[in-house]
Amino acid sequence: DVELLASVDEAHETLSGPATQRILEREVQLYGKQEYARLAGISVAHLYNLRKSQRYRERRLNYVKTRPTSVSIGERRKPQTQGQPGYLRLDTVHQGDQPGGSAGAKGVYHINAVDEITQWEVAGSTPRISEAYLEPVLKAMLRQFPFRIKGFHTDNGSEFINATVARLLDKLLIEQTKSRPRQSGDNALVETKNGPVIRKHIGYGYIDAGHADTINSFYREYLNPYLNYHRPCAQADVQIDEKGRKRVRYKRYQTPLETLLALDKPAQFLRQGLSINALKRIAGALSDTEAARRMQQAKGTLFDRLRLTA
Repeated sequence: DVELLASVDEAHETLSGPATQRILEREVQLYGKQEYARLAGISVAHLYNLRKSQRYRERRLNYVKTRPTSVSIGERRKPQTQGQPGYLRLDTVHQGDQPGGSAGAKGVYHINAVDEITQWEVAGSTPRISEAYLEPVLKAMLRQFPFRIKGFHTDNGSEFINATVARLLDKLLIEQTKSRPRQSGDNALVETKNGPVIRKHIGYGYIDAGHADTINSFYREYLNPYLNYHRPCAQADVQIDEKGRKRVRYKRYQTPLETLLALDKPAQFLRQGLSINALKRIAGALSDTEAARRMQQAKGTLFDRLRLTA
């Protein structure tokens, strides 16, 4: 059991205790993997105890990655989702400059988009964050969300606040908003995902901008499906106390798909031509840990290719 837990953590890159416990439960309940049955029945506290054991440390493989203006576009306010999916938060993550390189040797840029209600997440990659490069990447990313997109919220960076993006969103009837001054929570959701997702899987070291298409393929085929169908994340439950104050609790761990399906009549939010059964078939094709191992194998192939062309 300890070795099995270590292999699960290796595949998922050691998620939090509650998220790992939920994965173990899903392996048994959804996918019928009885080898996880004993682990699925233990508490989160005991799971952490197993991670401290000598046998776990001997089995677990820890890899240390190489740490290689004011405009009128967009309304400055926090999006009002009314509990409906389709309101995205976006942010950019830069993969660094080439060490000792010329001033123009910029690394690849990652675009991270997260739905506020379901936490459905889509990552993309682009060699530049200029308008010409960003538009096709954004179009491809928006198509990967299973529901209709209604809102598009970013910080005030010029890569998003420009005429090209505004025309694209206007054509798709998507509302564009941008963060307010001194309101760090406006775009906090996607910013908190950058480290545990983009940095955790891609690292900090320089990657040449010419590899953007290769990274995009990895995101589209492997990482994004894993994140949304197989990786549980904490979901917020808001309660009002006796003094009328909002109390947010993160005790519910479920995949973005589970959160989408838990909404009232979720089919009403889906894009045309997509069904609930189609999403369930995608999720059921692989168990959570099988999908994680498939993603890790693809990531290894990706980094092998990056090293060969470095």
